[in-house]
Amino acid sequence: MQFTDKVKEFISSNALLEDGAHVIVGLSGGADSTALLLVLLRLGYKCTAVHCNFHLRGTESDRDQQFVTDLCKKLGVELKVCSYDTQSYARQNGISIEMAARELRYADFERIMNDTGADAVCIAHHRDDSVETVLLNLIRGTGIKGLTGIKPRNGHIIRPLLCVSRQEIEDWLHKEGQPYITDSTNLETDYTRNKIRLQLLPLMRTINPDVDNAVTETAAHLQQSYAVYRNAMDQAEADIIKEADNGFTIDIPGLSKLPSAAAFLFEVLSPLGFNSTQIDSIASSAQARPGIQFRSATHILVKDRKTFSVRPLTAGNESITIKIEPGATVSLPDGRTLEISTAPAGTPISKKSNIATFDMSLLREGTLTIRPWARGDRFVPFGMHGSKLVSDYLTDIKTNSAERQNQLVASFNKDIIWVLGHRTDNRYRVTSQTSTQLILSLN
Repeated sequence: MQFTDKVKEFISSNALLEDGAHVIVGLSGGADSTALLLVLLRLGYKCTAVHCNFHLRGTESDRDQQFVTDLCKKLGVELKVCSYDTQSYARQNGISIEMAARELRYADFERIMNDTGADAVCIAHHRDDSVETVLLNLIRGTGIKGLTGIKPRNGHIIRPLLCVSRQEIEDWLHKEGQPYITDSTNLETDYTRNKIRLQLLPLMRTINPDVDNAVTETAAHLQQSYAVYRNAMDQAEADIIKEADNGFTIDIPGLSKLPSAAAFLFEVLSPLGFNSTQIDSIASSAQARPGIQFRSATHILVKDRKTFSVRPLTAGNESITIKIEPGATVSLPDGRTLEISTAPAGTPISKKSNIATFDMSLLREGTLTIRPWARGDRFVPFGMHGSKLVSDYLTDIKTNSAERQNQLVASFNKDIIWVLGHRTDNRYRVTSQTSTQLILSLN
């Protein structure tokens, strides 16, 4: 099947786009994103390109921006360029450069999609990226979910090139006579993913030349299996887990009836920092005497007579309720203060991690609750549409045990609207329809 037809069939079979849809295309200028833009144009989609200049590679960053500028001018495609001080953002938020770049670009992808009325954001992940993700998670240690690869869709984020390999992309560009740029860091082996790409996968191909397809097919089967597994897990959690003051309990008799108590406990307890060895020991202690304790960096589990009781180790477990009144200053349980203010529409939004900005109309005449995060807390991180466990988010941004232990969240009508000092909730963001901004400043 021809390259263009292959992508067209993949988009159709996964119901990623309607014919003629307007899409935002993340365009770095590399082979993958260049091919993505060209093939989408060839298939009749309206494209708005977005280039993110992270200013991390000196003159190479400027070269990339010039390349995509020239390419879009040649193709007659609207281009929006976003520039960042990525290193400063990473320092201010206490996150890695890679995580900072991800947060910045996805926030702007979302903003531009909403501003332009586009239907989706297209990212140039391809089959090799998904294979590398499976292997990376396997090496690090993961549950079933981590072995399911990259999904074609995550909310409004879609990946039309997951059906083709990096080699197919480069071959097609060569056939089309379309040049592209190469990021020199992709040729380095300092990062784990690049080691998998440049060292591990070539070795695996000497054992099985079709290993990429083998891993891809296995991941697809696991995606289907995980859907069944997750449904069973949700049912088991509803039956066995009960919320309790300052935590939750796991019913031991109900746990013993499951096909695998250890698998269930892994899904429930690993997001709370308990490791595999501890979880195996917890499963084995179901019939032991009451009083046995296990601790992670953030939680304690106590064996009672018929339950495991789990609660956070947060230094201060109290919560406070705040009336939303501009001009107010409130003392928080951890000793910091929170200032509440407003600003008119169009006021530049601060990117400082201690300042959160919301659409005032969505929070009018309400109260905020500031409290420690708890198991099961979910929010929709700014720039995303799907919800995420707060525990998973804190793991993703690599918070240490002390930070996790003392992390506070702000909730409104049971929605988490801000993981304090980190990410706000996308549902309460400022949009072009916002008339007044609500600003929370953490000091």
